[in-house]
Amino acid sequence: MAFTETGIEGLLIFEPRVFEDYRGYFFESYNQSAFEAAGLHYNFVQDNQSFSKYGVVRGLHYQLNPYAQAKLVRVLQGRILDVAVDMRKSSPTYGKHFAIELSDENKKQLLIPKGFAHGFSVLSETALVMYKCDAFYNKESEAGIIYNDVDLAIDWRLPGGAAIVSEKDLELPSFKECINNFE
Repeated sequence: MAFTETGIEGLLIFEPRVFEDYRGYFFESYNQSAFEAAGLHYNFVQDNQSFSKYGVVRGLHYQLNPYAQAKLVRVLQGRILDVAVDMRKSSPTYGKHFAIELSDENKKQLLIPKGFAHGFSVLSETALVMYKCDAFYNKESEAGIIYNDVDLAIDWRLPGGAAIVSEKDLELPSFKECINNFE
């Protein structure tokens, strides 16, 4: 199991060791001992799964402290552009984002620590996404940022007009106006 740094502290790419042969493949998508050996101590308590069609943009979402969540994101079927935005005000990369293509083919995962907004766009016909969380969902603490924020300037890798965004997500504030209690 390999962890690769992204240039943003705490945000890591996880690449499991895949065993392939004529029958198919096998890999451990998560192993607590391997994470702890790398100095990563998470107690994942909730798994979430979503199914979306091409062009769907989900996010950018986060939960405020004290209900903030770390996430381990992977794709079971299809391809997405996964995006994490550093919301930690004292971080040297505050307001910066990182994007990576996750797919059932590359089997990469993104480990997103607390203090980040998270979202993704679907690049394949459909995508089945699963992520682990280290804190339970708390409706009162949910917050977000509009996906097309001009200051973040995220390239969701979708042609103009192709983004499919929920009404709720279209009402999210800009990065400058969002609620943020991450220090």
